[in-house]
Amino acid sequence: MGRTLWTKRRKGRLRPRMRGEGVLLFMIPGVILLGFLGLCLWIWEQGRQEELVPADAIVVLGAAQWNGRPSPVLQARLDRAIALYRQGYAPLLVLTGGSLAGDPFSEASAGRDYALAQGVPAEAILVEEESRSTAENLRGAWQLLAPRQARSILLVSDAFHMGRALAIARDLGFQAHPAPAYSSPIAQRPLEEALYIIREAAALILYWIVGK
Repeated sequence: MGRTLWTKRRKGRLRPRMRGEGVLLFMIPGVILLGFLGLCLWIWEQGRQEELVPADAIVVLGAAQWNGRPSPVLQARLDRAIALYRQGYAPLLVLTGGSLAGDPFSEASAGRDYALAQGVPAEAILVEEESRSTAENLRGAWQLLAPRQARSILLVSDAFHMGRALAIARDLGFQAHPAPAYSSPIAQRPLEEALYIIREAAALILYWIVGK
């Protein structure tokens, strides 16, 4: 009987703790979800901000090209960058983005041809054609600009992309200022933009963890 009573008492002491653990386990996913949604909101807010200041260069992050022609998304980024160049915000355009295996055209070369056709002089254009990710885009831009002592940049990309791009650029040592391409077709489709924001939140968490 003594053993039975001791067992019941022991179980009685454990029961409140087990209930507390159950509540904690139930709360953890909710806290994680709220944190993720908060990050998504921050990314959305970052995309609605711009800082148009004189800079050393305008850096355009890569997007798809179609057989040597900029896709609508890339064209929107290029149009924003060219407009800023014409307004005198910076003397250089840095166009980034590589190519898929077997593709004779890179995102950056398609951008260069487009900018030249729009009247931007060749000497004002720097091209980085090896990168295949946002981090690689910006590292390539750094390699082009660092020897010129160029640190201040206007960063051009889609609004949903701006939060992560700025974080990477500033970690590299750039004084980066956002200049979102609000005319991008993605910005005109709210549901699609929301999906991109969710993807960006996951990519930003991954960057914080592994630095890529």
